[in-house]
Parts: sequence; structure tokens; C-alpha cells
Amino acid sequence: MAKVIVNGEIVENTWRRLTSEELEQQDVPAEGAVIVPLAYWLAHRDALLERAAPVGVCLEPGEEPADLATDLPALPLVAVNFPAFKDGRGYSYARELRTRYGFEGEVRAVGDVLQDQLFYMHRVGFNAFEVRADRDIEEALNGLRPFSVTYQGDVHDERPIYRRQSA
Repeated sequence: MAKVIVNGEIVENTWRRLTSEELEQQDVPAEGAVIVPLAYWLAHRDALLERAAPVGVCLEPGEEPADLATDLPALPLVAVNFPAFKDGRGYSYARELRTRYGFEGEVRAVGDVLQDQLFYMHRVGFNAFEVRADRDIEEALNGLRPFSVTYQGDVHDERPIYRRQSA
């Protein structure tokens, strides 16, 4: 079983991410935690909410977190896909999920996720990371700790450094 980083720890991945292509060929498995594409969630929301096992939703670039706003209290996980290292739209999605919608569940970065991104992804609200399969997850974990001090605020503490120092 693959491993993921969740809340700064390497753990077994208990979620199965299903693609649109897989869902055209088969139904969602009756057991086990699954992550489905946003379009599938929107089309089958009621049936998915009745499942005994947890369901998460995956946002792709160009999709809107706003489409999940009313469903967020029922979701334990929202995955954000990074199809390419250079596509930064997912950073905005994570921040929006945390600050605009107050989502407290797991926000997981999936796809082309590399060590160099983890620190910045965490600052905008990601708390889980599926590191690219060809990379060492132990080494990637170090990406969460490259800086001891940041000047700007983030989703964890909005105050800039001069406000944190004076407090």
C-alpha cells in the first residue's frame, strides 16, 4: 500500500482515488474510502452520502471549490490535483477551502507533488500530500520544514512577522 504525508507524519494511504474513466467502467466500490471526481460527486451526491465508507472529492484545475461549498461539512477529504508541477491553481483552491469556506477536513495535494512545494502548500492550507511515485516520501517530508520563520501570514496565522513579534 502506498504511503502519504498527513499532518506531518508518513502514514498508509487508506483512500483510493477513482478516475472518471474507472467510474465509466465500474460503480464505486461498496467498501473502503474513495475519492471521486467533482463531476461524479455532483451527479451522484445523494447515493455517495448514503455510503457507509467515507467519500472525498477531487478538484481538477479549472473546477471551483465553490461547487462544493454546501457539501463540505459532509466531506472528510478534498483532494486537489496538480497535473503538472508548474500549475499553481491548486494553491488558491486550498486557501479558499480553508479561509472562505472554513473547511477543517483533510486537504490533500495529489498528482505532480514534489518536495519543493510542500512547505508552500502547507502555508495555504494543505495538510496531506501524495508525493509523486518516483520520489522518496521520507525525503519529501523534509520539505515541510525548510524555513523556521516566515515574514507573511498564512492560513495558520494571518499575522505578518512584525505583528507576531510584538504580541
